[in-house]
Amino acid sequence: MYLSVRTKFSFALVGAAAWTALSLWLAQPWIADLSTHIGRAAALFLVLGIAIVPGFMNAFLLLSLLLDRRPPRRPLSHYPPLSILIAAYNEAASIADTLLSIDRQHYPGELQVIVIDDGSTDGTASIVRHEKVRYPWLGLLMQKQNAGKAHALNEGLKRAQHALLLTIDADSYLHHDALTSIVERYLQDPPDTRAVAGKVLVRNSRQNWVTRCQEWDYFHGIAAIKRMQSLYQGTLVAQGAFSLFDRATLVEVGGWPEVVGEDIVMTWALLEAGHRVGHCEDACLFTHAPATVRQLARQRQRWARGMLEAFRQHPTLLLRPRLSTFFVYWNLLFPWLDVAFTLGFIPGLIMALFGYYWIVGPMTLALMPIALAMSAVMFSIERKMFGRLGLRVRRNPSGFLIYVLAYSLVLQPASVLGYIDEILNTRKSWGTK
Repeated sequence: MYLSVRTKFSFALVGAAAWTALSLWLAQPWIADLSTHIGRAAALFLVLGIAIVPGFMNAFLLLSLLLDRRPPRRPLSHYPPLSILIAAYNEAASIADTLLSIDRQHYPGELQVIVIDDGSTDGTASIVRHEKVRYPWLGLLMQKQNAGKAHALNEGLKRAQHALLLTIDADSYLHHDALTSIVERYLQDPPDTRAVAGKVLVRNSRQNWVTRCQEWDYFHGIAAIKRMQSLYQGTLVAQGAFSLFDRATLVEVGGWPEVVGEDIVMTWALLEAGHRVGHCEDACLFTHAPATVRQLARQRQRWARGMLEAFRQHPTLLLRPRLSTFFVYWNLLFPWLDVAFTLGFIPGLIMALFGYYWIVGPMTLALMPIALAMSAVMFSIERKMFGRLGLRVRRNPSGFLIYVLAYSLVLQPASVLGYIDEILNTRKSWGTK
């Protein structure tokens, strides 16, 4: 039975609202008890932020995934030429592998690949020069000093020759047929589509426990969010690590702004201009994830700061009457949820270890069924997709346990620091991810 996108949205919204109403009713004793200790306003702030609102989001996501039926891609009679931009800063250890993965795509159309060396101090540029002998489609653009990823991409944009433009990170590896898949998805999506985000997965997931738990974040969390947003006609981030764009539209919106979160701010500029941003769930790229807690925290701090930059530069996106606006408002709730988790859940967890269950107690377990159901559905969806691509989901139970039990203890406090950085307008640090 065919269901329109708006019908699916309505089903998911009604179902999530029903779950939220039940959760709120069950939480009344918890709110009343906590109110005696910290006051009703603070109790509502914490209980809603820790349990009720995240429960609504999980329920909406679960129902949306169950309703999602993506139309299959079809081979094209002609594959258009493609310009690929790779911003590189001190990527001597990985750039040759990245270029090899492009060559192994055997993309049916013409390729133009530009590596923009953003003032590297290692041998990145010399490696690219050496590889130019092997790859006739490869070009090198040198920047005198490091000026950030956005600046590098914009310089590459000026020299891109083709109507379709793709960006990939310099420490990444494309799975076979990724270019063909993402181009097919772009050309077969609704006609107002001007960008398609690919699927980014973790390449160094066996390095240590930090990368093991990120494997589940990319495989489950990030992939599920993008899939849901694409269903409702508005992926909110076409990440610079792997996304396809209409070059003329990029020029029209001014390219990538020189901010910390250049990819989210640029994506919101596309949405504000009335365009659609899609997602290709089976065009896969494997990237190197942060390998230390410090690097991971700094990455998520930048991502959180980038979200506030997007709100600051594109506030009128909240007024657009389209389904994707729902997720813009959804993002507006993240600072509240992150603050509630950092100031409420983490201290509450410590208190629970000593027998004080004011904040973390039996009622917080109400989140578990819906979270586990969402994980099971997403795992089933992703495993089937992996099977079609000839990939195998590797066993990673320790990473999953850390992802479920401890991942947020790093991510959400880091996000709070990112919000503070943006509010105080501290010095911007772009980093590489």
